[in-house]
Amino acid sequence: MKLLLAPLLLLLLPFVSLAQPLQLGTRRELFVDRFLIESLHGAELKLHTPLERGVAFAFDRTHEGAFCGYVSIVTPPGGGFRAYYRGLPLPGKDGSTNELTAYAESRDGVAWTKPANNVVLRDAAPVTHNFSVFIDTRADAPPAERWKAIGGTRESGLIRYVSADGVTWRKFADGTPMLPPVKAYRYDSQNLAFWSEAERRYVCYFRTFVDVPGRTTKVRWVARASSPDFRTWTEEGDMTFRAADGTAAEPEHIYTNQTSPYPRAPHLYLAIAARFLPKRQVLNAEEAKAVNVDPAYFGDISDTILMSTRGGTTFDRTFMEGFVRPGIGHENWTSRTNYPALNVIQTGPAEMSFFVQRQYGQPGHHLARYSVRLDGFASLHAGYAGGEMVSKPFRFSGRSLEVNYATSAAGSLRFELQDEAGRALPGYALAESREIVGDEVARSVSWTGRTNVSALAGQIVRLRVALKDADLFSFRFRE
Repeated sequence: MKLLLAPLLLLLLPFVSLAQPLQLGTRRELFVDRFLIESLHGAELKLHTPLERGVAFAFDRTHEGAFCGYVSIVTPPGGGFRAYYRGLPLPGKDGSTNELTAYAESRDGVAWTKPANNVVLRDAAPVTHNFSVFIDTRADAPPAERWKAIGGTRESGLIRYVSADGVTWRKFADGTPMLPPVKAYRYDSQNLAFWSEAERRYVCYFRTFVDVPGRTTKVRWVARASSPDFRTWTEEGDMTFRAADGTAAEPEHIYTNQTSPYPRAPHLYLAIAARFLPKRQVLNAEEAKAVNVDPAYFGDISDTILMSTRGGTTFDRTFMEGFVRPGIGHENWTSRTNYPALNVIQTGPAEMSFFVQRQYGQPGHHLARYSVRLDGFASLHAGYAGGEMVSKPFRFSGRSLEVNYATSAAGSLRFELQDEAGRALPGYALAESREIVGDEVARSVSWTGRTNVSALAGQIVRLRVALKDADLFSFRFRE
């Protein structure tokens, strides 16, 4: 019997996972990393290009100007949106007394206005250099501290502020730093924090610098800390960056990391980050003068990239390519422009938006809005020749499989539920799956007219997806 079983085990080995099955429950999963994927054949993960939607608002008040920065987009408890940012008309030393914190507001995330007095913090250097705001979504957070923020430089450490309304701010507790002052370069960009419901703790992603073999200067990096109560913080160390093949990604300067829970899948943190290329100069002096950029701000360039993490100290750099390119026009190829704001928001039934600073150091400095379809940052994609994905083993709960997808007129998707060994489960085989053609953000998969998969809930299964000229942006098992 042992001799007969040996060949069978060898055949099944590629399909049998020694790791514990993933626990999906009813949560939504996006294709921004390889977390779910066991194998791809003729299919790939594809990064999508956001649509530029124009100017959200200009940094046009006398206390704002060409050197505003470090924008946080937040959703107040009562609805609508606010954008907080540094006001700075003229360049200066980080943490100078010229820096203040201002805000704009919007009902829909598309049209923005500013109150007559939009300054919420001044004479609070150095925290106004990079004051980064978040709404504490912890269920038992005190109302007087529902709004939270952090800011500071290496000399001060990161200082915590709290507010009941986002307008009147005070230092948290005794005003001591949540992360300490240091002599080395640290904190000198937008550092951020949020309550993670998935991890049941506060997390902070902050700027560090590291030595990289072969580099003569330190590289701008990201580190992480966490806290159970917002009072006591533990530094967890520098982040690592993992490429799509599981190896270490090529080191790059990450200027602002802008990591936040994705609203439709809060266990997954998206980082729409600023990639900085120091001394990579595009414009000459004459071209810089033509766009009226400050003479000190055209010696470097930057763009926007997409990373993700599921907690811990690893970012997935599934896509090394740019997410938002600088674009046409010399005004977009100057230093410190193209820096994204913190947070992604929903601005329509099928639309998510995020924001990017444009024309930094120039008279036309403004915040631009970009959009993607719901969950449409990246997708599982196959071209006309077709392709397939097989997932890792997982358990789920719920009654139906909901997918967010798009096909061409000639394209399609089919789905199969398998057992742990990769065998089609009776009634859920690919041949029994109804061919899906179209473009919808929420559609239930059916097999021979049935959408109910609750009989398989709690079992270890795999998902097989067959695509042709199609994109699968996300899926979930729902009640």
